Amino acid sequence: MMPIQKFVLSLLAVAAIATMPDRALAQEQDWPRTIAQTGGTLTLKSKPQRIISTTPSVTGILLAIGAPVIATAATTPTILTDKKGFFSQWAAAADERSVEVLYPNLNFDIEAVIGQNPDLLIASATGADSVVQHRAELAAQGVPTMVVNYSNRSWQEIAVELGKATGLEAKAGDAIKRFDDYAAQAAVSMTRPKGKVSIVGYNIGGSYSIGRPESPQARLLTALGFDVVGLPKDIEGDVTRRSDFDFISRENLSAAITGDTVFLLRGTDKDVDAFVADPMLANLPAIANRKVYALGPTSFRIDYYSGRQMIDAVAGHFR
Repeated sequence: MMPIQKFVLSLLAVAAIATMPDRALAQEQDWPRTIAQTGGTLTLKSKPQRIISTTPSVTGILLAIGAPVIATAATTPTILTDKKGFFSQWAAAADERSVEVLYPNLNFDIEAVIGQNPDLLIASATGADSVVQHRAELAAQGVPTMVVNYSNRSWQEIAVELGKATGLEAKAGDAIKRFDDYAAQAAVSMTRPKGKVSIVGYNIGGSYSIGRPESPQARLLTALGFDVVGLPKDIEGDVTRRSDFDFISRENLSAAITGDTVFLLRGTDKDVDAFVADPMLANLPAIANRKVYALGPTSFRIDYYSGRQMIDAVAGHFR
């Protein structure tokens, strides 16, 4: 005689199997979907199964939510990428899923796009990886193209948007929760220094900048328990360019850094040494007290993978 526990489990299994077609039908009834996007709307007839990305800055988010990415554009290989031009923070995840190079060096190739036979292409509205100028060409070839703007939004916001477009809402939510839990655990493990912190872009391509409190890097540091301060008001008139960071001249850098602790954007230990040795910054309390720390080379843009690497870098400084 079958034990009562196994009998109940068998009944539950039969019931679950019996409802599977209904669940699949319900999922199919969610399509077609009309997606709001930058520059208009996009209607998708069915759940995408072959997604390509022309924006490496968003590919990591697609991978984090489990999207079926088959190929992505690659940037020019640098110290921030692997040999193919995949950003190092998500390159391993892409390799595990056999993601191919769509085209190298961000050189748009319509033939490569068509050859992948995608049912959804993810493109960027801005940045060096934007292909919006080819939007009409893509439409003429019948390539469903979704344009996202990563320039002023968090990776979590983009993940939610992509989740809705791909039918992966639950997986997007799971990725965000995993990330938040990871940050919360790291925050508990750290003993943070007292006072405020500044995020500094130091000599990145010859530029100098201060992270704004609403920048993705600042929001992540805030989640880790730090109090991020931006540019002083009396320096705001000297800003040459504004995005997530306020760009200033090197001459104004010392006056612009008011944090008791400094985190260097895209910084390594070598960058910390150069910063500390800069004679124009010698009077900063952060240098006098040796409170200058690297955020790691992948911290220049925060997605699921680079965000976790930044968390690891910060936690490593203060455990």
